[in-house]
Amino acid sequence: MTQLIDTFGRVHNNLRISVTDRCNLRCVYCMPEDVTFLDKSALLTFEEMAAFVRAVAPLGIDKVRLTGGEPLLRRDLHKLVRLIVGTPGIRDVGLTTNGLLLAQQADALFAAGLRRLNVSLDTLDEGRFRELSRRDGLDLVLAGLDAAKRAGFTRIKLNAVAIRGFIEHDAVPLARYCREHGFELRFIEYMPIGADSWEREKVFFAHELLDLLEREVAPLAPAADYDPTAPAMDFEYADGGRVGVIASVSRPFCRNCNRLRLTADGKLRNCLFALDETDVKGLLRAGTLDEAKLAEVVRANVWAKWEGHEINTAKFVKPLRTMHRIGG
Repeated sequence: MTQLIDTFGRVHNNLRISVTDRCNLRCVYCMPEDVTFLDKSALLTFEEMAAFVRAVAPLGIDKVRLTGGEPLLRRDLHKLVRLIVGTPGIRDVGLTTNGLLLAQQADALFAAGLRRLNVSLDTLDEGRFRELSRRDGLDLVLAGLDAAKRAGFTRIKLNAVAIRGFIEHDAVPLARYCREHGFELRFIEYMPIGADSWEREKVFFAHELLDLLEREVAPLAPAADYDPTAPAMDFEYADGGRVGVIASVSRPFCRNCNRLRLTADGKLRNCLFALDETDVKGLLRAGTLDEAKLAEVVRANVWAKWEGHEINTAKFVKPLRTMHRIGG
């Protein structure tokens, strides 16, 4: 048996690798303003990350997404992209970025074989951008998106966190911007994973977003090729274009989850909200990698995966790591 299966029968083929915990923004739903980053010596090298991918590809992992922190802060990231794209069995490699450095790196990333981008952008308003991210930079993100299109990227998604008090003003402008430029917009319900205390009343729910888009943009219908294992509920506008909603709070997708995560410091996590993690850095730095042993450790981590995060129950416990330390 080569598949990575947990006790609930979920098959895992999707790996997210955080390449750094550092970020050039301080988004309120992700991390604190004042933060101490990991020492560079604590981070996995590109060669160690690539070795991990080579070891898990025979177990059924065929999709890899590079995240952070902000992954474009990791020098020469295109070299890691090239290593992973060239790994036998890997058919899909993506990158999640805040876009501030994308204009400088889009050409190199595309040349290395990257074809899918997710760019985090919560607003097109400069004031709200600064309020949410605690930094300036909206102009850099928009320039990065333009550069990515010029570089040849055709599969670009924009991710917007739906926080009540903000998204009511920003959802429609973002939707219209994405339709104009050929991007696919993804809304993500506000989750309890940041540094600040989570306030459930700030969650702007999926059905509210869909009602708003249908009222102000265009009628929607479920996408014909909707993937039930994907985190987003995908919809198509009646007059063309696509939008998705990741309803982690109101409609958890735990029963279909197919993801595992490798943190920048070499910890394996079987859930975004996991309370336990497995250290694989020691195996990756042992000189000659024992791929059989690593595969055994990965199998055990996936097998121990819980049924779901239980955000909507009294049992929920917020993980100690914030999002920038886990990987988006």
